Amino acid sequence: MDALLIAGLLIVLLAVFTVIRSVRIVPQARARNVERLGRYHSTLKPGLNFVIPYIDRVYPMIDLREQVVSFKPQPVITEDNLVVEIDTVLYFQVTDPRAAAYEIANYIQAVEQLTVTTLRNVVGSLDLEMTLTSRDTINSQLRGVLDEATGKWGIRVNRVEIKAIDPPKTIKEAMEKQMRAERDKRAAILNAEGQRQSQILTAEGDKQSAILRAEGDRSAAILKAEGQSQAIDEVFQAVHRNDPDPKLLAYQYLQVLPELARGPNNTFWVIPSEVTSAIQGVSKAFTEALPQSAATREAPRVNEAAAEERKLAEKAAAEAVAEAAEADSIGGGPRQLNAPPTPLPGDGLLGTKTGAQEEHRRSGS
Repeated sequence: MDALLIAGLLIVLLAVFTVIRSVRIVPQARARNVERLGRYHSTLKPGLNFVIPYIDRVYPMIDLREQVVSFKPQPVITEDNLVVEIDTVLYFQVTDPRAAAYEIANYIQAVEQLTVTTLRNVVGSLDLEMTLTSRDTINSQLRGVLDEATGKWGIRVNRVEIKAIDPPKTIKEAMEKQMRAERDKRAAILNAEGQRQSQILTAEGDKQSAILRAEGDRSAAILKAEGQSQAIDEVFQAVHRNDPDPKLLAYQYLQVLPELARGPNNTFWVIPSEVTSAIQGVSKAFTEALPQSAATREAPRVNEAAAEERKLAEKAAAEAVAEAAEADSIGGGPRQLNAPPTPLPGDGLLGTKTGAQEEHRRSGS
């Protein structure tokens, strides 16, 4: 009884194990190859799949998504015999799981070695400067060669990128010096251009300033000359209107002489010979009669009018005295005159003298 139970349990376990082995679930974007009796039979698609247990052999899953593989830096010799290390990144995708499994033993290793050899061939025809500046060209050439070679492996190379190019340390130092020299050159050129522009602008500013200053000086000189011309003309007209004589000019000359000797640096002063003649002219001006000016020309006319008025007043006074004397002789008695004689206009002394004479005459009579 126990043996039958154990045998039944074993049969059940074997059936369950057989069912489990006959069912295969493949995830999305995955694939599995199946061999039947040691020969390729089919490729399992994503989803639920059934196989014959103990007859079919299912291989590990193959990823059908795009994969990224970064290879370690590889030494490459350029055309100018410089060794540089180039680090590459490969983007590829498995398109045929059967070819990827049966056409190549290890497609990742095969792609890596093919990338290195192709990279050496491409970079070997370029110098260092072109290698550093022609990454797009190198990438396109690598992709074309790898895609053509890996097509029969069921692999499609999408992109090949150069991640880094490391030249030797001495070359780096030389490149840094060259770059520094280029930058210093550009800085010197820019500095020279700046100084040139600054000098040009400064010269143009000085030119405009000089032009404006010259125009201002010219205008000031013109205005000053016009003012001096007008002043000289006014002085000349005034001199001719007043008709000065040499005596006045000599007096003016003597007034200017102290101004000539008043300077702070004048330690020795020579008296000109014209001073003697100027002094003689001034002395004559004080000893002789003054010239008649416009005011003095009017004075004789005023004196003549006053003399005529004085003569008329004296004549009237004499007639009044004669009439009084005649009346006294006729009337037999003295006659007093209450009205004083009329004073002469503009001559107080004469009027006072006439009044005194009249009083003396009255006291005598």
